[in-house]
Formats: sequence, structure tokens, C-alpha cells
Amino acid sequence: MKVALVGGTGETGSIIVNALLESDTPALEIVAIVRPASERKPDVVALEKRGVAIAVADLEGPRAELVDVLEGVDVLISTIHVSALGSQIPLADAAKAAGVRRFVPCFFATVAPAKGVLTLRQLKEEALLHAKKIRLPHTVIDVGWWYQLSIPRLPSGRIDSATPLPVNFIAGDGNTLSALTDVRDVGRFTARIIADPRTINKMVFVYGDIMPAEAMENAIAAESLTADTIEKSAFENRMKIFYEYWYSMGVRGDNTLEYAEFLGYVDGTKLYPDFQPITLEVS
Repeated sequence: MKVALVGGTGETGSIIVNALLESDTPALEIVAIVRPASERKPDVVALEKRGVAIAVADLEGPRAELVDVLEGVDVLISTIHVSALGSQIPLADAAKAAGVRRFVPCFFATVAPAKGVLTLRQLKEEALLHAKKIRLPHTVIDVGWWYQLSIPRLPSGRIDSATPLPVNFIAGDGNTLSALTDVRDVGRFTARIIADPRTINKMVFVYGDIMPAEAMENAIAAESLTADTIEKSAFENRMKIFYEYWYSMGVRGDNTLEYAEFLGYVDGTKLYPDFQPITLEVS
């Protein structure tokens, strides 16, 4: 199986690359598609040294060049930066022309409706709608919220290395259930999903656990914590896109298995009952 990734050096992309390299998928070939300006960057060179093939292409450049890069690709995964989500449209067109068998657009986040709640979700949906329009086989993978983006900073700083973006507040009353996943499992789940014919043209929801914010804090805190509570009215003057996620999860309660199934997702944990997710305590 030949897998190409756009955004393979980013946070989500690199996790997927790691999982693919460690997977037991037979005859696996991994290609990282990078911009011309990035070809010799250290993180790209590091991928190449690990056995990942590097293909140079401009997603907004001549279509024929991108089609050439995608010839023979079975699975195309996009973990593109949010600022370039629109580039998934020409990417999908080239994938269709090249005969790519499965396109995985950049979702990898929480469950939410297509419009009206999350700005980024609405932007991401454009690539999915376009894939359907051009009849490009596809799979959406959503993973809930990362444990690593849900953990408050402890006064001692003892878990700082695991918390790139500490969250010292609770959205809503703290009792709303939300699906959570260790970032490393994002890659491990993805490796399973893209090799599974049952997930073609499906939205798949995977997660490590489902718990409320207060339970998470209780699970990790051996120290005294203080947390602000974010109510509905507090979102008006906050960083809009980031806090939309917390409003969706903590106030609306969107990021749950029940709502995912209502929206038409397949429960990926049932597809892979042998999968052992990394727990919050291990994270």
C-alpha cells in the first residue's frame, strides 16, 4: 500500500508517520508531499532518513505536476495547516485524476455539526463536500480532543512537557461528557482505518475514553488546582476559533459517541476491539 501525506512534518502528520512506520501493514510505502521551499528543511530531511520518500509539489501549482506525484498512490492523507485548508480542493482534483483510491481530508478533531458551531469544521467540510462532488473515495477520521490539550498546568510544573497548551479553565459546569484521545493513538487508529475497506466513504469516530472535564482534573491532580469556569456569555471576547471548540465540547456536549452516531459516524472502537488505547494516566 502506498500512502502519501500532505503535512507529514506537522504535529498530527508526524504522529501518523510514526504510526505507519511502526505498523505491520505489508509492503507499505510512505511518501511525504512537501512544498518546494521545504524540501531541504531539517524535519523533511529527517523523514527521508527514516525511509519516507519525499515528493515536491505545489498544491496551488500546475495540476499535471501534482497528478504525476499522486500516480500510484492508494491513500492520500491530508494533515494540512489550517491556513491552507482551501488547498485541499485542487489536491482532491489531482487525486481523482491520478486514480487515488482513498482521500483522507484534514479532520482529526472533535465531533460537531457541519455548520453553525465550529469555524474550522465548516472550512474542513468544504474538502469533504468536494470529494463527494467529484466522486473521490474518502474517509473522514475524527478523534475527539487530545488528552495533551486538556490538561491543566500543575503548580509544580511536573507535567509541563506533556501539556503544550495547558487549559486552566472548565467549559460549562465541568460535568459534560467529551471524547478524548492520546495524540499517539491518533496515528495508531489512522493506520488501522486506512487499511480497512469497511471505512471507505465513511466518517469514523475513534477515541480513548469519554469523560467530563472534572473527572480528568481529578484523575491527574495530586496538587491543588484552580480553574475558571467558562459560561456561554464569556465567549464573546475570547479567541474565537479556539474557544469554539470548548463551547462545543463543554457547553453544547457535541463531542460524544451518541452525537457522533446521530451525525452518521461509525464507531471505530467497535471496528477494532483489540485496540488498546493509551490511558490518561499513561499520557
